[in-house]
Amino acid sequence: MDRAEKAVEYKHNRNNCAQAVLLAFADEVDLTEDQLKKIGAGFGIGMGNMEATCGALIGAQMLLGLKRFEKAPVIRDARQLQERFTKECGASICKDLKGVATGTVLCDCDDCVRCAVRLAEAL
Repeated sequence: MDRAEKAVEYKHNRNNCAQAVLLAFADEVDLTEDQLKKIGAGFGIGMGNMEATCGALIGAQMLLGLKRFEKAPVIRDARQLQERFTKECGASICKDLKGVATGTVLCDCDDCVRCAVRLAEAL
């Protein structure tokens, strides 16, 4: 099973989108699964309960810092990650992705998780 599908499996087993993305990379970061779950716990249903950034994207951004930070900012990579996610998924805000105002889902949660994992792997 590839990492993106592993993340979706985590999501379907009582983890939010941010936790699922983080947990899929547990073998590559110096934190336990329990610590990763705690870090991602506040980002279910997007930051601010669908009002802000998608939890899967937040998880990928956290991974970027965990994996790439070496006393220098990762701002360029973070921006590129956000731009690619928005391009592939159609938005970066949870309620927009879910079509709360429009009734049109741009990207479901599983696909947001898959996208965030693929982008995190690429960066």
